[in-house]
Amino acid sequence: MSLVPYGLARRVLFAMDPEVAHDLTMAGLAATQGNPLKMAYGAGRVDDPIELAGLRFPNRVGMAAGLDKNARCIDGLGAMGFGFVEVGTVTPKGQPGNPKPRMFRLPEANALINRLGFNNDGLDAFVANVQRSALRRDKNPALLLGLNIGKNAATPIENATTDYLTCLDGVYPHADYITVNISSPNTKNLRALQSDEALDALLGAIAERREALVRQHGKRKPIFVKIAPDLDEAQVSVIAATLKRYGTNARGQANNDWGVVATNTTLSRDAVKGMAHAEETGGLSGAPVLALSNAVITQLRAALGKGFPIIGVGGVMSGEDAVSKIKAGADVVQIYTGLIYKGPELVREAALAIRNIKAK
Repeated sequence: MSLVPYGLARRVLFAMDPEVAHDLTMAGLAATQGNPLKMAYGAGRVDDPIELAGLRFPNRVGMAAGLDKNARCIDGLGAMGFGFVEVGTVTPKGQPGNPKPRMFRLPEANALINRLGFNNDGLDAFVANVQRSALRRDKNPALLLGLNIGKNAATPIENATTDYLTCLDGVYPHADYITVNISSPNTKNLRALQSDEALDALLGAIAERREALVRQHGKRKPIFVKIAPDLDEAQVSVIAATLKRYGTNARGQANNDWGVVATNTTLSRDAVKGMAHAEETGGLSGAPVLALSNAVITQLRAALGKGFPIIGVGGVMSGEDAVSKIKAGADVVQIYTGLIYKGPELVREAALAIRNIKAK
């Protein structure tokens, strides 16, 4: 258990502008992750291993991408007891993102709205930070690392594949798995890549490049595709069918080469109408996304069948929420906004809840 009760830290952080609080928190993690001060937030890792996508996950609770966009705090986040940590989204070139203010709390709903827009320092800085982490230098790392890639805002959507391939080349040697983010609502036209022909073209290019990277590095890394919760049943069906074409072997079995992360933030405001900041532009995360995300996970599992890797994310604020994602069909889960509202204690609570339900 961490030495500092999160309730005290939260009162201080929630008195600040959300992005200022975020930046201060990340700076604190970066400064303490390599010394005994990490005991202030550190916790033992729940042992609940699962084999997924050809990897051994130490437990079923991970840190979602978006919190640590520049991969500066991998070790600090890992100290909280996660079984896996995903960092990014990284783009080929550094970019400032959208104008501030661009992050808003909705405490009544345990939710956030952000329109950050893939603000990051670029691929070279990202990879350098990954390489500096103790996790990557450890020959027997305690947890897995996912690296999340995207496209620059200035890159026309018709040239998006070039950005994804550039990032794939850069992160491939350093990742346990790679996530292709095509679902952020804060980069213009990005979600158009979820459509049938665009998705097939993108995944085809990524599949071809991965074969070259496998030959170069001697190891096949699984690739996950992160999708939105704002998809109707027909759209989810199209995405599932496309994923199955790439993620199924000649015998019709899931080959663990491909997986899906479901889901990103939502544009829906149905659950937060009338609340302060509810009409701000951007993606809504936190408790209101739970049901939307679970519905997509349920449909994906039905369409993809048993054995196709699914990471469930969106609205996990308690152990019970984490279990709901497993019951919906996810293999493992991720948290982000729940960490902000509930603190590091949520990691252990969620991991124990999943282990307990799996043991029954």
